[in-house]
Amino acid sequence: MIKFFKNFRKEETGAVTVDWVVLTAAVVGLAVAAYSAIETQTANLAGATADTLSTQDAAPTAIPTTP
Repeated sequence: MIKFFKNFRKEETGAVTVDWVVLTAAVVGLAVAAYSAIETQTANLAGATADTLSTQDAAPTAIPTTP
């Protein structure tokens, strides 16, 4: 059993897989953070646009005609 643990400790075949999993998790974490920041700012911009449009006069203006 001790020999098994010594061999297991020396084994490095799964190390690359662990590196890729950690790297992928970091990329996903950054993507989620970026999406969250963009989504918040987009919601704020949409709200400001809606407020601006609701205060505008929507009456059509008369187009002058030449006789």
